[in-house]
Amino acid sequence: MSQAHELAVALANADVVHDRPAIERVIATMAVAICNDYAGDVPATHDGACSRPVFLTVMHGALPFAGQLALELGARGLDLEFDYLHATRYRGATSGGELAWKHRPATPLRGRRVLLVDDIVDEGHTLAAVREWCLGEGAREVRIAALAVKRHDRCVPGLCADYAGLDVPDRYVFGYGMDYHEQGRNLPAIYALKD
Repeated sequence: MSQAHELAVALANADVVHDRPAIERVIATMAVAICNDYAGDVPATHDGACSRPVFLTVMHGALPFAGQLALELGARGLDLEFDYLHATRYRGATSGGELAWKHRPATPLRGRRVLLVDDIVDEGHTLAAVREWCLGEGAREVRIAALAVKRHDRCVPGLCADYAGLDVPDRYVFGYGMDYHEQGRNLPAIYALKD
């Protein structure tokens, strides 16, 4: 089966759970909350370290969400320092495995406020490991912004998004950054497989 056909079959067997206007509205709302929380940051701390938040995009899934969120934050006057990381448990599969680091951020995190931006909080293993890594690098604070949160009782204890966008069902979801076998990331809505 070709990839295009495989994605078409998945779309035929999926429900739209959030359309583009709903996604854009929730991102704008999240940006207001983030700006309110980060208001009052000054250009440098007493020891000369930059206090602009480090905006860490979790690749590849968070790319569409992160781009739109960053623009919303900029429109509200929040300046950011950008970097990215690539850590995955899925590697194109529909269920997670062991964490694999493909790229760690190059920006020094010591003493910095970090905003981790990801597409979804599912069970949270990837985000928990990334958050611990950032703290181990000396970040003074790590907050998580996630476009989607899958509602179930299997999440890593103590892990939740500080800024949570949309609830999604406990099914395999894709679109708006999330993939179906490395396909469909650029779909402008979030879909959930029916079975």
